[in-house]
Formats: sequence, C-alpha cells, structure tokens
Amino acid sequence: MDRRVFLKGSAASVAALALSGGVTSCGGGKVVSVKGLPGVQKVGDFDVVVCGGGPAGFISAIAASRQGKRVAMIERYGFLGGMATAGYVAPLSEFAFNGQLVIGGIPWEFVKRLESMGGAFLEMPKGNVDFDIELYKLLCQRMVLEAGVSLFMHSSLIGCEMDGGKIENVIIENKNGLEAVSGKVFIDATGDGDLAFLSQVPMQPNPDGDLQPSSFCFVLAGVDTESELMQRYMHHDGKKGSSQCAPVREKLLELKEAGEDLPDFGGPWFNYLMHPGIVAVNITRAAADSTDNRNFTEAECRLREDIFRFAELLKKHFPEFKDSYVSSTAPQAGIRESRRILGIHTVTAEEYVAGTKYDDRVSRGAHQIDMHASTGSGQVLIKLEQPAYVPYRAMIAENYPNLIVAGRCISADRKAHASLRVQASCMGIGQAAGVAAAQSLSEGKAVQDIDTSTLVSTLIGLGAIL
Repeated sequence: MDRRVFLKGSAASVAALALSGGVTSCGGGKVVSVKGLPGVQKVGDFDVVVCGGGPAGFISAIAASRQGKRVAMIERYGFLGGMATAGYVAPLSEFAFNGQLVIGGIPWEFVKRLESMGGAFLEMPKGNVDFDIELYKLLCQRMVLEAGVSLFMHSSLIGCEMDGGKIENVIIENKNGLEAVSGKVFIDATGDGDLAFLSQVPMQPNPDGDLQPSSFCFVLAGVDTESELMQRYMHHDGKKGSSQCAPVREKLLELKEAGEDLPDFGGPWFNYLMHPGIVAVNITRAAADSTDNRNFTEAECRLREDIFRFAELLKKHFPEFKDSYVSSTAPQAGIRESRRILGIHTVTAEEYVAGTKYDDRVSRGAHQIDMHASTGSGQVLIKLEQPAYVPYRAMIAENYPNLIVAGRCISADRKAHASLRVQASCMGIGQAAGVAAAQSLSEGKAVQDIDTSTLVSTLIGLGAIL
C-alpha cells in the first residue's frame, strides 16, 4: 500500500510530530511527509467530510446529510458563511437570469428562510440577495445543525492521510491539539483548494502569475441611506444600469488625475445590509495571493490602511457620508481567485458563454464574466446571453476516487471562473457535491464512476434548475 501523510501546518505541529519520531522528510517547511499519525487523536468516522463552511461548504454538508449520510464539517472560523460573513461580500449574486430562477433547491430554501427571518431582501430580475450578516451566520448554523451535521469549528486543515489517491483522514489543529477526522468521501470547499493541494491534485497552470485582486470590505455606519445617491446605488436589481457607483468613482478618478495620492480601487460598490444608516463597502483593491501567508498578510495590512483612507475621502467629498464612520471591517479580505484544480473537464469561457448544456450538468451560472485588473481600477465584463451550466466532471480529478471539489476552486479557465466564483453559483455547486458524495457511497463507486444521469435527476428532484 502507498500510505502517506501530508502535513502543512504550524511549527508547533511539525515539532510535535518530530519529537514523536514521525517526521521522515521535510520539503522547505511547506509540506511534511510523515509515517503514521503519532500524537494525533482520531475524533470521528464519517461518511462525508466537508472542509470549509462557506457558501459551497455549508450547502454541500446539508445536502449530503439530507441524503442520509453521516457528515462532518471543518471550519477555521467560529461561524459559517465564508466570504458572505468572513469577507462581507454582498449581495449574494446571482440566483436568476432575466427574472427566471436558475439556482434552486437548498440554496433557494436558504434565501427564503433568511427572508422570512427579516435577514434577506431579494432584488429581481437578477436575483441578487441583500442580507443581514449576523442573521446569515445564524441561519447557516441552524440549517447545518438541523441536518445533523457534526461541526468542527475553530479548526485549521493542516494535513491528510492517503492510501494511494484515496484520502482516509484529514488532520486538523485546534485547541484540543492535533486531531484526525476520518471519512469515506471528502469535499474540498475551502475556496483555495487546500485539501486538493495537500492531496497533490494537479492545479490549473497560471503562466503569467496574475490573479484577480483581493478586496477588503467594510461596514460604514452613519450613512444617509435614504439619500438619492444611496437609493440609486446600494441596490443591485439591474433595472437602473450598472451597480458601480459612478459619481463616487468619477470623483476619485478626478482626484487621482489632479495628483492626489490614492490607492488602487475598484467600483466602488455600496451594498444594502437591511438596516438604515449602514452599508457594506467594496472599494479597496490589491494584488494578493491568499495561498501565500506572507504575501496575503502584507496585502491585508495595506488594505486596512486603504479602508480608512477611502472612508475619509467619502466623508470629505460626499454629503451622504458626512456623519459616517467605519463600524466594522471584515475578518479577512475577500478573495476572487487562487487555486483551481485541473479536473477531468475544464470549463472554458467559450463553453460558458455559449451556454453549453452538458449531459452531466449539475449547476448553473448567471453572473456576467467579471475580470478585475490586479492593479489600477480597471475591470472587464462579458455579458451572458443565456445562463451557463457547470458539469460534474469539473468537480473531480483523475485518480482521486473519493474527493469532490466545490466552489470557486473547481476546474475552469480564468474567464469562466470569473463568473463561477460568485456565491449563488458556489451554493449550486455545493448542493451537487453533497448529493454526488452521498450517491458515491450508496452506489459503492468512486466519485468518477457514479451514474451522472441519476445525479442530475436527484438534483432536479431537490429543486435544482437544470
């Protein structure tokens, strides 16, 4: 048997394993290969283990559990929701195309339940969903626990044990120490493809090294949200044209042209948070690699400075913001792009824009292709003429019989990814991942060998619009 353990974690974790005699090789401090799991406590055997509790992750966990499987979910924060709640990325976009729903099932159930709690406001015809961040966290937790999912919060994924291409355990680190969670099928919903990377799944090449920039979103309080400017630009139904706030953008570009030293920016976009006087702001921009700790740390430090610089400029130049102040910054900067697996099929922009209807279609996409320049204030938009499809083959890789990838790290080229990465799309993909994981177990087959016609019909039965 080709049994291996790959560990990528803190110095303390590596030291603990070294003292126990487990470390046999070390690759530049990045990946450590060990024999066995000395000093690691096994804390559960599950049918499905989901890594990451963001839009793809929490939906996939609910889907697998509702299919009768015993599910665990690992999340590094103490709350769920991913970029919605850890990144303040609003609104949730997009559930509809020209007024017709394209993402259904459990994701849409989540929206309607959040709406019934007073925590969501649906903006048609695009199907963008404004939300209350704290109620979003609460409903994620409720639905996951109602489904019977076992939660491992405040837990960092740092390694995995493999037998050939099959994952047997993931290794997590938390206040209890090093722990191993066993599973039969694993879903990587980490956004950055962390489990796939640890498992040595091939990744999409990126010859020029360019990535879409990160944005550090924040909440401004004391805003005149009843003003004409805010009423025009903090809602994103698509009826009034671009949601980018043109008057603020033009002023910032004017200031830059006049020689004022301004950081790079995008948009800006102001986003309704369900309460008067507050808006989520998406304006900051910095080239950053979220998979490189030093790079991402440096970028976030710069972006935090930029938050207060832009807040000052808004207060100074726009009466709608004269009484405003930064009331909250997101726990982390939002990430548009990082790793993408090299799957059995790679979704291309040509297929995506053409609305190619695959036999193994499992989800949809309605958001325009949205490429943000890594530097400067530029943005390239490609409008869709019809909603796109996502094939199951883009969620799995060759030779990894029990790994499914969900969310923005699926197999897609950069342009297709620039639409697929949005949250409604990730939820739809997550639903497919959870159902596929359960079907793999029920059929007793590798994830590559399941009957995709059954997968499609099961998803349609759950409300997916395929």
